[in-house]
Amino acid sequence: MKNRLAPFIFVLFIVSSSLQAQNWQYDFDKALDIAKETDQSIVLLFTGSDWCPPCIKLERRIFSNPEFENFAKDNFVWVKADFPKRKKNRLSKEQSQKNMELAKRYNKQMTFPVILVINKEGKVLGATGYRKMPAKRYIKLLNTFDSFGK
Repeated sequence: MKNRLAPFIFVLFIVSSSLQAQNWQYDFDKALDIAKETDQSIVLLFTGSDWCPPCIKLERRIFSNPEFENFAKDNFVWVKADFPKRKKNRLSKEQSQKNMELAKRYNKQMTFPVILVINKEGKVLGATGYRKMPAKRYIKLLNTFDSFGK
């Protein structure tokens, strides 16, 4: 019985671990449209997902936290601009170009990770990076930035 359930449990684990509460957008213009429609601000993440230790910690310790996931699904429009280095994680040329254009506009120093809270008109309301703090405090920080723009 255990042997027959093992593959099922493994697949269930893989599927559930790949689900994230953040509905990441990868097209900033589309995210702006969504932000305008929903009257929400944008969280823009610049990350080096496969080489940047603080980026990886941010994903694991904050974004994967159940409390943060519950917060994320109802707040903000989430945009990810990833700059992976490993060949197996390489993005399409089109996506890489979009990410570079975003960096030219919002992250000229190419600092990673950078998290920007941006209003629906494209104005930066606040910026942060990885901070060693509980998810609850990180939520509070993002909400503080958002309240400046309203």
